[in-house]
Amino acid sequence: MTQGSPTAAPFDRAHLPYPVVLAAGWSACLLLIAGGGWLVGQAVGRLSVIIAPLAIAVLLAAMLRPMVDRIPERVPRAAAALVVVVGVLAVILAALAAVTTQLATGVPRMRDQIFSGTDAALRWLEDGPLHLTADRLQEAVVQARTWIESNSEAVAAGAVQFGHTAVDAVAGVLICLVSLFFFLYHGEKLWEFFVRWLPRASREHVDTAFRRGWGSLGAYTRTQLTVAAINAAGVGLGALLLRVPFVIPIVVVVFLASFVPIVGTLVAGVIPTVLALVERGPAIAVAMLAIVVVVHQLESHVLQPLLMGHAVALHPLAVILVVTAGTYLFGVVGALFAVPVTAMANTVVRHLAAQGGSSAGGGEDLGPGLVPGRDEVSGPDSAAHPTGDDDEVRLHDHDGETVPAEPAARTGGHAPR
Repeated sequence: MTQGSPTAAPFDRAHLPYPVVLAAGWSACLLLIAGGGWLVGQAVGRLSVIIAPLAIAVLLAAMLRPMVDRIPERVPRAAAALVVVVGVLAVILAALAAVTTQLATGVPRMRDQIFSGTDAALRWLEDGPLHLTADRLQEAVVQARTWIESNSEAVAAGAVQFGHTAVDAVAGVLICLVSLFFFLYHGEKLWEFFVRWLPRASREHVDTAFRRGWGSLGAYTRTQLTVAAINAAGVGLGALLLRVPFVIPIVVVVFLASFVPIVGTLVAGVIPTVLALVERGPAIAVAMLAIVVVVHQLESHVLQPLLMGHAVALHPLAVILVVTAGTYLFGVVGALFAVPVTAMANTVVRHLAAQGGSSAGGGEDLGPGLVPGRDEVSGPDSAAHPTGDDDEVRLHDHDGETVPAEPAARTGGHAPR
């Protein structure tokens, strides 16, 4: 470079407008969060066969933990947990037996009803406003049969996939039951093991926050159980009064679907409405649909505000959005766990934010020994200032003399109750 030629000025971040720097920082953070969320989603999708049963076991443990705690202390904890798990399994098997029995007795009669309904539909197509001839109908039937034959390999592959799904379902049930037993039996020790892996400075806050989150999760599951039972009873009673077939399967489906708040009951109500249309006619179908809508409105405007409002502080719009996002990302499993995960995360984050705010404002003191390498912990009226390492604290009084203090107690985690 020749002498006298202009030189480029060194880059100085101060030359950038502050909004640009702030936007760049937020953009980088959001990109990192989005990337981490994408990686977590990919891992969850690959390990869904294991993660979904574990998540169901966590929900059941949050719901059933009070039952185990109410069993007298003279009964061993393992026996109490085993009794509760066996009771849950007995209820599930009884429901499956009732559903299977009613389906086995009702399907043949329903099949005849479907055939007669199909014949009536064909007559309507011939004699109705469409005026379709028998030749055209026969041609449509032949085309459908040809499509089925040409796609027989796909149908066979679907059958094989169904077999794999059935095997995965059996494995998932076993994982769920075994995990539920250990969550109820050794939940305290499992949580302590997890907390010990955290930095000492974070153990107390994380433990307290997740205790509150666990309490929120338990309150949500027990409240949603009550709401689901009321929804199933309402729709089932309406189906029974209207003499709609398969009342027990309808009750079971509505009960399970109601664990997806707000939208679950309405979606499950399609089944009794269609059954009423096929079996009893349009008038009964309209009446059944009206019952489903009434039950849905009761859930949305009475049960959810009164019961769920005390369990979780989530706006109905937030519930709809997280259910939609969970369904889009993870299907039925995402719809089931979207609200409880959001409710627990909401409680944990709010508590951690409150603790951070109080610590920043000179509020709650973590105490000596909790924060490794902390040189000074003092309040506005402190007469002594603790300094030192993790395990030994020395107090300096106002005269400058050093007085050894007792070793700081190490914090340990506890499982959420």
